[in-house]
Amino acid sequence: MIRISQIKMPVVHSRQQLEDRIRHILSIHGDEKIQWIIVRKSLDARRKDQLQYIYTVDVTVSDEKKKAERAGKRGRGKNTYGAVLSLVTPETYSFPAPGKKKLNHRPVIIGSGPSGLFCGWMLAKHGYRPVILEQGDCAATRREKVNQFWESGKLDPDCNVQFGEGGAGTFSDGKLNTGVKDKNHRNQEVLRIFVRCGGPEEILYDAKPHLGTDHLVKIVSSMRKQIEEWGGEVRFRARMTELIWKKKEEEPVLTGIKVAGGEVIETDLCILACGHSARGTFRMLTALPVLLEPKPFAVGLRIEHPQNMINECQYGPDAPGELGAAPYKLAQTLKNRRGVYSFCMCPGGYVVNAASEPEKIAVNGMSYHDRGSANANSAIVVSVHPEDFSAFHQAGDPAVLDGIAFQRAMEAAAFRQGQGLVPVQRLEDFRKNRVGGIGTVHPVHKGGWNCANLRPVLPEYLAASLEEGVAAFDRKIHGFAMDDALFSGVESRTSSPIRITRDPHTFQSSLKGLYPCGEGAGYAGGITSAAMDGIRIAEAVAAEYAPFQ
Repeated sequence: MIRISQIKMPVVHSRQQLEDRIRHILSIHGDEKIQWIIVRKSLDARRKDQLQYIYTVDVTVSDEKKKAERAGKRGRGKNTYGAVLSLVTPETYSFPAPGKKKLNHRPVIIGSGPSGLFCGWMLAKHGYRPVILEQGDCAATRREKVNQFWESGKLDPDCNVQFGEGGAGTFSDGKLNTGVKDKNHRNQEVLRIFVRCGGPEEILYDAKPHLGTDHLVKIVSSMRKQIEEWGGEVRFRARMTELIWKKKEEEPVLTGIKVAGGEVIETDLCILACGHSARGTFRMLTALPVLLEPKPFAVGLRIEHPQNMINECQYGPDAPGELGAAPYKLAQTLKNRRGVYSFCMCPGGYVVNAASEPEKIAVNGMSYHDRGSANANSAIVVSVHPEDFSAFHQAGDPAVLDGIAFQRAMEAAAFRQGQGLVPVQRLEDFRKNRVGGIGTVHPVHKGGWNCANLRPVLPEYLAASLEEGVAAFDRKIHGFAMDDALFSGVESRTSSPIRITRDPHTFQSSLKGLYPCGEGAGYAGGITSAAMDGIRIAEAVAAEYAPFQ
């Protein structure tokens, strides 16, 4: 097929106008049939007075080589009207051929977030009949419980914004872009599965794809039903409490899983896809022959601005409404050599209370697919390292848990400052270390909030870093440091504070048969990379074992 890239189109255009441009580039008459698909679509907003979309398309037509060569000659080499032509073959994903080793028991997957679901999808599709254990509820019930928590403050520690079908990403913006490069095309396979399960087709080609929490709830339910149709099993309210193992030839080997209530499930292998907030699981692992190590992550606060202001800064004052809510991505290296950056930016979104433990407050950002709220919000976070955690060490605990103690200390302080609700503070009041009120920007939240002083929630070096970072970002987006911008806190769950080490070839931990997987294990960051890691682990299992009989 012919790939045409760098096709420039005005922001407002029809699909027919895009096809007309393709035909013009290839000199194809209107009565000749062609098939084409969009491979990539991105917005070029470098010139606010000349916003345009840039397309890459793949075209199937008769005499492809001849037409591509003819167009190339007409356009000086391979350039035609600014577009670039090449002949390509379709990029496809392929699952490995099954191994020969016999499975005595069904594989068990702990967690139904992106890594667990996609691992389960691949294993079920290829005959391995996995059992997925999820401590929370199905997506529909979970949504009801989360809404109840936001309305009443009644928290279910097993089912909340962090835990339940779909994982923490279900209550987020649903971003699907990832910086992970993958020559095996797992990224595109993830997007194709999302579309198959109800996601919009534009995520296959949009440069900044997102689903929104409303789509995600439906999609993860659809994935689960397909896994069950293929012979897999998904159990809710099935919290794993213990990994059972024995020594075999002086090597620790997994033999089973104990679930809350006492049931023991025998298994040859367990994919541990527990998520970055599975603090009880991490503690349990410290008593087992499983190697853990602390890892850097980032913490900070979530900032809100009027979405209209962000739109004007990013797109200009005359941008058409068809562009929707504008995103941003910001990063800066500070004088103290720490990085500060925007994280999980939610155009037209909501700040949500994302607590999973009593008397703690953690926040996150969430958007619906239409990104229609009045405010833009994003976490502004500062990089932290294991040496920062030692001051929070809890007597009797292994040092590898210090990162969790660090998170908990800030979350408890946020709970106190907000008097049980999310603490909110104007940026000017944060700078002056005082409690204030609300100005021109009103909080757009899911869950209650109180005006409070957020400065004491963070160690002072982090508070000062945030202040310096926001001032730097104001030079990139004018008005970012406006006095009435709102901080909410604390943003402490950016990624896992722990990595469960695994062999780079077998993907197993030091406990044979245990496969650490996804964001909680320290091998992903975000929905797509976690899903890709789930697929990678499914491939590792399939390469060694035959399907379950």
